[in-house]
Amino acid sequence: MHMVALQRRRFTVLLVSYLFMSNLLQAQQAPSQGEWGRPLGPTYVGPEVRARPVAPAAPLEADETHSIQIFERAAPSVVFIVNSALTRRLFSRNVYEVPQGAGSGFVWNEEGYIVTNFHVVYNADALTVVLADQTEHEARVVGVDPDHDLAVLQIRAPQEKLSPIIIGSSRDLKVGQKVLAIGNPFGLDHTLTTGVVSALHRSIDSMTNRTIENVIQTDAAINPGNSGGPLLDSGGRLIGINTMIVSPSGAFSGIGFAVPVDTINEIVPQLIQVGRIRRAGIGISLVPDSVAGRLAISGAIVAEVVPGGPANRAGLRGATQARSGRTQLGDVIVAVDGQPVRTVGDLQRLLDHHKAGEQVRLEVVRDGQSREVPVTLAVMQ
Repeated sequence: MHMVALQRRRFTVLLVSYLFMSNLLQAQQAPSQGEWGRPLGPTYVGPEVRARPVAPAAPLEADETHSIQIFERAAPSVVFIVNSALTRRLFSRNVYEVPQGAGSGFVWNEEGYIVTNFHVVYNADALTVVLADQTEHEARVVGVDPDHDLAVLQIRAPQEKLSPIIIGSSRDLKVGQKVLAIGNPFGLDHTLTTGVVSALHRSIDSMTNRTIENVIQTDAAINPGNSGGPLLDSGGRLIGINTMIVSPSGAFSGIGFAVPVDTINEIVPQLIQVGRIRRAGIGISLVPDSVAGRLAISGAIVAEVVPGGPANRAGLRGATQARSGRTQLGDVIVAVDGQPVRTVGDLQRLLDHHKAGEQVRLEVVRDGQSREVPVTLAVMQ
């Protein structure tokens, strides 16, 4: 009995010692309440472990409300465009669509016509248009105008899904007025950026190296994927199509350009009707500026004259080859209606201001002699 009692006493001492050491160890491991840089512990129920009270929202500023209304009204008109190439994998008969680019566009009318940039659809084997409701639709190219970086697509979609954009005017824009851009930068659909008209009457080069005139410069952020999306005024009207940025890094740096809506509104109906623009011209081909520069000639040198064309009827002469084999340069056009022509681009720009049937006065130099030649423009194929 004495041994049993002694063993029980030892067991009790050991148990008390164990519990004491266990509690001491836990006390060392668990942080004390309020210890800096440590959790407060699972049993703490003070205010620090409760969600912060939410402050009441302040009323939106009038400008904020206005921007929200414009976005909500215009966003259904903006689409996402995926440009895909068709490819066949090695040792496979299956053909796959591989995305090779993306951009934005906007609904032109309820017949499913979509307006975007030419460079968005360039070299596409397949095009997909994603509407605001995220439905996807196969698209076909109806017409393109690479010289103004414009293209028109068409999709088959129910009219109730199509929300045509509201058309404005770029003729009366003022530097400093507010603008809004909607697009899909980096594939992030329906992104809104705001800014102002930074400058007007800028000129940029298209993919064909022809000059696009009267371009709008803006500081509204435009990034890859915004191309083809609408630039809107404070009334939510279309005033331009976001086309190009100037950036050393490839990301937006505060300078973006939009082709003006007045140009769009003139060209898009032609693309829908005949697939191309009916450009007025005089029926000539021209010597490249690089050759003219090597010859130290300022002006547009006529290389060939289209038989029966306006220039041919007006008596213009292209390059010829003498019996000796020496090439004789053609006429050099140095002015149109008194406006100087120094390059091929100058001539094209000045002629673009006219329509078929209108007459222009060309100042032409031949064999060192200058003369004025009236020419009636015609539609060029």
